[in-house]
Amino acid sequence: MKVVFMGTPEFAVPVLSSLQKSEHSVEAVVTVPDKLGGRSQNQLLESAVKKYAVKQGIRILQPRNLKSSKFLQKLREIEADVFVVVAFKKLPKLVWSIPTKGTINLHASLLPAYRGAAPINWAVINGETKSGMTTFFIDQKIDTGNILLQKELEIAPDETAGNLHDKMMIHSGKLMLDTLKGIENNSIQATAQDESGVTKAPKIFFDQNKLDFKKSTKQLNNFIRGMSPYPTAWIKFNGKILKIYKADPVILSHSIEPGTIDTDYKTHFKVYTRDGYLKLREVQISGKRKMIIKDFLNGLRK
Repeated sequence: MKVVFMGTPEFAVPVLSSLQKSEHSVEAVVTVPDKLGGRSQNQLLESAVKKYAVKQGIRILQPRNLKSSKFLQKLREIEADVFVVVAFKKLPKLVWSIPTKGTINLHASLLPAYRGAAPINWAVINGETKSGMTTFFIDQKIDTGNILLQKELEIAPDETAGNLHDKMMIHSGKLMLDTLKGIENNSIQATAQDESGVTKAPKIFFDQNKLDFKKSTKQLNNFIRGMSPYPTAWIKFNGKILKIYKADPVILSHSIEPGTIDTDYKTHFKVYTRDGYLKLREVQISGKRKMIIKDFLNGLRK
């Protein structure tokens, strides 16, 4: 089939790569416009999807307005059978209604669970033991379209959002190829989502990620895992933000005020919770690189 691929981050690249290496023809890639960034704010930044497309010689479209007549005309001229979308913007109907076989999105959850911008983070934060990916037809609302295929994945007790993200990348390409095959030979029956099972996964902001010590040790550790490696959970230490990437949860009875820090400045750094403590393993304080706790404490002694 003739495919137009739409995506932006590294998470989308494995699907694009799988399509490009398959019997399907990737006619064009649609991604976000380049922007200025970097430390000096004058470096031109390209999306991961664009970088891959450039290397592969795939046609690239970078519209600033998805409803522009010029962009829409270019899409129609391609005469694609299907659009494939992974981690891109919300598409207007003017776009997703163009291809004859529909527009397919890949979402990083088992829909209807965790609709929204941060499904991987929230699945880990909420202590889920499984997650997965869903391919579905895009419709008027976000993440509400009819489901095509799903791939279930386990979440290990110590797994971070970053680990789960990478695991999904490994399986995403095959899931999309299986979906396209089913659409092409009419072997998939799209099914409506069960609205009674809807949960939300809203975007997460760094200023909301300070650890709340009213929560249990398990909840706090899940939060750390769900925020690692980005946007990261944090506490204040010596007047600075201390990002926490990994911790070991220890549950025990005590009478110490939650949030109290205990460290020997050599090997351990504990933060007490209401029912135990978190033994920090990997951290980063403002202005420094990420470190294992022993190196961090060694730096404090110098």
